Amino acid sequence: MSETLPFTGEPAADELLSHNPLALVIGMLLDQQMPFERAFSAPYRLRERLGGRLDVGEIAAMPPDELEAVFKEVPALHRFPGAMAKRTQALCQHVVDHYDGDVAAIWADPASGQELLKRVRALPGFGDEKAKIFTALLGKRLGVRPEGWEQVVSPFDDDKPRSVADIDSPETLAKVRAWKREMRAAGKSKQD
Repeated sequence: MSETLPFTGEPAADELLSHNPLALVIGMLLDQQMPFERAFSAPYRLRERLGGRLDVGEIAAMPPDELEAVFKEVPALHRFPGAMAKRTQALCQHVVDHYDGDVAAIWADPASGQELLKRVRALPGFGDEKAKIFTALLGKRLGVRPEGWEQVVSPFDDDKPRSVADIDSPETLAKVRAWKREMRAAGKSKQD
């Protein structure tokens, strides 16, 4: 991962997202029912609270009540810290079980866009829309573009600034925010 992902407005948090696949996946997992800047800065805070380490195996093996307590520390890492601690642990356990703890293996060498989307969709906490957005993020920001990736992530493959997959600068972050406000005011969703 080499491109800087300017999702949070905090250089240290963005740096972590840009160079740590686990941070990026956790940020995407937490990106619901709260501002995405806060969701994507949460992995940085989580790493700080875990003693400076963000390790998939360690998180998977933590006693659930300990991880929940970490998520609930003030300020909480999510609007729903208990539920998101459980989802984060399930996500980490999935990566341990299916990818030998290598988060980047999720998107390494997929045979097709459909296979990549299937791998992402299998992650605990990733529904259809979140899986499409994350797959689009991989394609647009990180160059993970197996054949057919655009078709499987539609409409998130276009140039409309509608999701975190489209953010490559503070200016595009502002455009995504404005577009989302317009869609909410019109009673539409990100896929419209």
